Amino acid sequence: MSRGVCTQKEPYAMELQPGDYYYCNCGKSATQPFCDGSHKGSEFSPTKITITQTETKYLCGCRTSNNLP
Repeated sequence: MSRGVCTQKEPYAMELQPGDYYYCNCGKSATQPFCDGSHKGSEFSPTKITITQTETKYLCGCRTSNNLP
């Protein structure tokens, strides 16, 4: 599988509330680091992240990590 577009060279530090989030793997979303559907028609699909308690997560911005998101 191809790598998505690098949107920044450092991770996105985000305090996330409990719930489901969809990480953008293509890098084309206007709502980085989350999916807005810009991947449609490509080989990419978002990665679902489920958060059970409020916590800070570091989500990859360069999309070259072997441990996405």
